Amino acid sequence: MQGQGTIRLFKRGPTAEFRLFVFVVLALFLLVVDSRWRVLDPARQVVAVALYPFQRLVLAPRDAIESVNGWLDAASLARTEKEALQQQRIELAQIATHAAQLAAENRLLRRLLSVTETVSQSSVAVEVLYEPPNAFSHHLVFNKGTNNGIQPGMPVIDEGGVVGQVMRVTPFTSEAALLTDEKISIPAQVLRNGLRVIVFGGSSSGKVEVRYLTGESDIVPGDTLITSGVGGLFPAGLLVAKVDQIVRDAASGFAVAIASPLSHPERYRHFLVLRVDTANPESNQEARQDGASSDKQ
Repeated sequence: MQGQGTIRLFKRGPTAEFRLFVFVVLALFLLVVDSRWRVLDPARQVVAVALYPFQRLVLAPRDAIESVNGWLDAASLARTEKEALQQQRIELAQIATHAAQLAAENRLLRRLLSVTETVSQSSVAVEVLYEPPNAFSHHLVFNKGTNNGIQPGMPVIDEGGVVGQVMRVTPFTSEAALLTDEKISIPAQVLRNGLRVIVFGGSSSGKVEVRYLTGESDIVPGDTLITSGVGGLFPAGLLVAKVDQIVRDAASGFAVAIASPLSHPERYRHFLVLRVDTANPESNQEARQDGASSDKQ
C-alpha cells in the first residue's frame, strides 16, 4: 500500500528579501576581495578564453562590413587621387608649353628690337591674327591697322629680312601679302657686286624669282639679294633672299634666278611694319639720306 504523506499547508524556507540581501552582501564581498587580492583573475581569464571564439563569431559580420567599406573607400580615394594627378599633369604641361611659347616670343621681340636699331625708320610691332585659307595667295592678317598708322604699301620685316607688303587695311587690322605672293615685286640688288634686279613672287614652291637676266648678268648661286632702295618704299639694305640656282632659256636668251627667302613668316607671330610715306615715296629716300648725312657729321 502506498504510504500516507503529510500535507504541507505552509511554505517553509527563507524569504525573497532575505535571499536578495544575502546575494548583495556576497556580491559586495566578492568585489572587495577581487579589488584587494586579485584572487579571481585565473577564473576571469578562463572565462575570457572560453568566450573569445563566440565573441569573434558575433563580431565577424561587423568586421566583414568594415573591411569591404575600407576597401571601397581606398579604391575611391585612389581613383580620386589619380584623376587629380592627371589633371595636375595636364595643367603643368599647359603651363610649361605656355612658358616656352612666351620665352620664344620674348626672344623674337628682342631680335626685332635689334632690327629697329639698324633700320632708320619708325616701325609698328604687329601680331598675326590668322592666315587666310587660300591656296593661290600667301597673306597674313595682323592685329593693327590705320589706328596705329599702318597704310597700304608699307613693308613688313622680321629678323631675317623682308616678309612682305601691306595690301589692305582697316581701322583695327591689316592684311599683308608675303614675299612669295604673285602680287609682290621688290627692287633689289646683289650684295656681292651691286647688280640691280627685281625680285618677283608667285613661285608655287615657296621660292622667289629674279627674271629677265641676260647672259652678261653677274649672278651666281649663293649670292645674297638685298633691297636696293629704288622706289622709296623698301629701305635699302634689307635682306631679301639667297640665290639657289640659275635657270637659262636658250630659246629666249634670258635666265631666271630661283632664290629662297631669308625671312620665315611661318615660324613667328610678331613682325615689324615700317612706317614709310606711301603717298610720297621720294620723301623717304630724302629723309634717309638726310639721316645718313647727319650720322656721318
